[in-house]
Amino acid sequence: MSLVISLGVVIALLILLGLALTLKIVKQYEQGVLFRLGRLAGTRGPGLRTIIPFVDVLHRVSLRIVTMPIQSQGIITRDNVSVDVSAVAYFRVVDAVKSVIAIENVHAAINQIAQTTLRKVVGQHTLDETLSETDRINLGIREILDVATAEWGVEVTLVELKDIQLPDSMKRAMARQAEAEREKRAKIINAEGESLAAAALGDASDTMMAHPLALQLRNLQSLVEIGVDKNTTVVFPAPLMSTIGELGAFLSREAAAAALPSTPHPVDLAKTARAPGPNNNGSSPLPQNN
Repeated sequence: MSLVISLGVVIALLILLGLALTLKIVKQYEQGVLFRLGRLAGTRGPGLRTIIPFVDVLHRVSLRIVTMPIQSQGIITRDNVSVDVSAVAYFRVVDAVKSVIAIENVHAAINQIAQTTLRKVVGQHTLDETLSETDRINLGIREILDVATAEWGVEVTLVELKDIQLPDSMKRAMARQAEAEREKRAKIINAEGESLAAAALGDASDTMMAHPLALQLRNLQSLVEIGVDKNTTVVFPAPLMSTIGELGAFLSREAAAAALPSTPHPVDLAKTARAPGPNNNGSSPLPQNN
């Protein structure tokens, strides 16, 4: 009796093992590549699939997009600056048969060619182009990878530069450059403001010269603004332009008076005519007796 039970258990185990070797499950995001006696026998879609044990071999290939980080690469740019650049690549298998037959390990192969392509493309650009034109660099890397991986049945959907590490000396130099650029822009903006203010003041002065009362109204407005603070002492300058004009007129009058020749007063002339003059020998005349 025990022998029969043992035999039944063995047969059941053999049946289960045969079913395990015969039945294969292909998931929705996978595609099966079937080899029969070492020869390609086609592909199998998702679902429960049966194969011949010890004769057929089924390779399941994932068709989902794979995210592959590209490790940091020490690269020398075209302007001889050493940088460390890392990236990330996204790819998917579009032909399961080629991905199994054309190459042994498609993931390792794409990783290696992505590293070399990253070093090659970034090395053709300067540091400024690497920092500012990342979209063009990403597109160039993707195009090269697409050409190389097309015969492997793989499509590279996206490549993005993830991190760019600069030397400390280059970071300090770029910081100084950015600071100088900011100072230049600040000085330009300040000069433009001064120019606009000078133009506005010139227009205002022309208006006040054309309308003298405008200056007086402006003075009164300034007094009103000062009076808001309730100061006890207010020092208000006289109109500058009128003061300068009066000073100029005064100086002109003084200069004209100084330029005229000096003439004796009429009273002084009369006194000079009545005074007796000395003789020819220099003595004063004596009075004569009748």
